[in-house]
Amino acid sequence: MIKETIKEAEVHMKSAIQALTDDLAAIRTGRASPVLVEKLPVEYYGAPTPLMQLANISVPEPRALLIRPFDPTTLKAIERAIQVSELGLTPNNDGKVIRLNIPLLTEERRHELVKIVHGRLEETRVAIRNVRRDLLKDLKEFEHEKLISKDDLETGEEEMQKLTDRMIDQVDEIGDHKEKEIMEV
Repeated sequence: MIKETIKEAEVHMKSAIQALTDDLAAIRTGRASPVLVEKLPVEYYGAPTPLMQLANISVPEPRALLIRPFDPTTLKAIERAIQVSELGLTPNNDGKVIRLNIPLLTEERRHELVKIVHGRLEETRVAIRNVRRDLLKDLKEFEHEKLISKDDLETGEEEMQKLTDRMIDQVDEIGDHKEKEIMEV
């Protein structure tokens, strides 16, 4: 029973880390990457649709993205979505494709991005701790209902803490890597 509870916690914690990884991939680092825009919501027939479902996104140069819509009528909607996003990029529309030039990041912008990364890291740490809290509560209920012994409860709490520490270390590693990537000139 304790093992299943800890496995369940691990699944929830890993999904929080995966969400963080996906989120951080969208923070630009001065290099062109399709990940920057592929999940950008574009208004398509009244529904927000991820850009990657509407266009082919390629990297023709290290500091440029080329967005080629599958349906040419979506060009204006894609351009509008890029302009209103928080990417801070200006799309160049030639009637068939959209070019996005990725400018070099200023020192000030790099520090702003690092702050954003730290905020996202803290949100993930809190999510992991919330999973730990909820599952520790479940273990205490099991002990209260006499499904597990006091010793089993203590062992479960120790294992839960080790898992939490391991996951938070993983979050810190991801954050350190992203911070180095952002601060790289």
